[in-house]
Amino acid sequence: MDIKEILNRNDRFAANAGCRITEADKQHAVAEMTVTETHLNGGNVCQGGALFTLADLAIAALMNSNGQLTFGISNSIMFIASAHEGDVLRAEAFFVADHHKIPSVEVRVTNQDNILICHVTGMGYRKNIAVPANLQSN
Repeated sequence: MDIKEILNRNDRFAANAGCRITEADKQHAVAEMTVTETHLNGGNVCQGGALFTLADLAIAALMNSNGQLTFGISNSIMFIASAHEGDVLRAEAFFVADHHKIPSVEVRVTNQDNILICHVTGMGYRKNIAVPANLQSN
């Protein structure tokens, strides 16, 4: 099972937010989400947390694509433009540095018109264990 299948099945928070991995390999990863009414904030635009969740899922797919369990340790988001209900958002993650312990990535979230919505940077910590293919119940 590849990282795309693992995260689409096991990342329940992202799935409940409407986010899915559509592409993932060792060089880049893409997550997509359609903005619905449930993503809107009080200003009637997509809530920043929804945008971050989408970007974070792409980060997770890329950082874990080598099979080593990697967790985020630092992230930064810069909002550029608003996303609106009906927008189809695409978060594409690329490595800045694929370090064996502390990888760093950059994510561009764009809408269906290729307008930049936000820019995210992330840093992770790689553990010396494999990405679990299935979640175990405790």
